[in-house]
Amino acid sequence: MQNRLLIIFTKNPERGKVKTRLAKDIGDQKALEIYKFLLEHSRKVTSKLAVDKQVWYSNKISENDIWDNELFSKRLQEGSDLGERMELAFKKGFAEGYKQIVIIGTDLFDLKTSDLEMAFSALDDHDYVIGPAKDGGYYLFGMNSLNSKVFRKKNWSTSTVLDDTLEDLLNFKLKILRTQNDIDVLDDLNDHSALKRLIES
Repeated sequence: MQNRLLIIFTKNPERGKVKTRLAKDIGDQKALEIYKFLLEHSRKVTSKLAVDKQVWYSNKISENDIWDNELFSKRLQEGSDLGERMELAFKKGFAEGYKQIVIIGTDLFDLKTSDLEMAFSALDDHDYVIGPAKDGGYYLFGMNSLNSKVFRKKNWSTSTVLDDTLEDLLNFKLKILRTQNDIDVLDDLNDHSALKRLIES
């Protein structure tokens, strides 16, 4: 077993249940196509990473999907909100003996393997690493030991999450990565011709 673990939080790709804000403008089917495109990008980027990898599903584990069972172990998210689900995933990872754990979602088209490598390298001499998202949240978070406070008393999926989390980390050594853009609403597609082609086809 490695000392490093990447946790990937993903939603099961079901029509009408993914990219719901985006679906208001482009419809459920196109939103599902965008989400599947982002899933494939996430798979490619993370497959190359030389750490242990776990995919945590939102409502059921899919054994035969894009996530290769030999590269990714599969788990089921537990908890009443995003914070509780992330906290439990980190808690289990540290209980299993990992020393550095990073979590990401599957909403990023800009994410590169090098971003993930940089995040783990940062944990060699920082307590935490965070990747800010343009919408005021974060797309990546990592730590060397469990700090439950960062997952509690947050208004998830709002523009206050990043600032509130940074406040929790004021007294720690923190590495901040480049800001990236989650794909959540129609305007988020403007910088990505490949994604725009999907909704225009």
